[in-house]
Amino acid sequence: QVQLVESGGGSVQAGGSLRLSCEASGYTFSNGACMGWFRQAPGKEREGVATIYTGGRFLTTYYTYYADDVKGRFTISQDNAKSTLYLQMNSLKPEDTAMYYCAAGCRVGYGGSWSRGDEYNYWGQGTQVTVSS
Repeated sequence: QVQLVESGGGSVQAGGSLRLSCEASGYTFSNGACMGWFRQAPGKEREGVATIYTGGRFLTTYYTYYADDVKGRFTISQDNAKSTLYLQMNSLKPEDTAMYYCAAGCRVGYGGSWSRGDEYNYWGQGTQVTVSS
C-alpha cells in the first residue's frame, strides 16, 4: 500500500522560502518513478506545480516539469535513499498560498500529461502554505 505524507508547510512573508517534503512508503523511487506536487487555493481548481520523472535509456535520467508561474522559483527533487520527494520554494508570493499535495504514479513516461491530476494514482493529505504580503 502506497502512503504519501507531506510536511514543511507553514506561513511566510512574501519573498521567503519553504521546503516541502513528501515521504513515501510502498512506492519505488527509481526506474520509471513519477511524482509531483499539486496545489489548490480556496475557490480555485487544483493545479499542477511540478513533476519529476525518472526515465532515460538506463532509467537514471530525471526529467522535471514546472508550471509557468513557478519556473525559476521552485525546484522539485527526490532522494531515493530516503524515499522522499521535495519542493524547494523560493521567492514566494501571496498567490502561492494554497494547500500543497504530493502525488505519485503518473504516466509521463508513457505519454501522459504531467499536470493532469487524474493521471496520478496516489495522493497525500496535503500541507498548507500561506504567504503574506
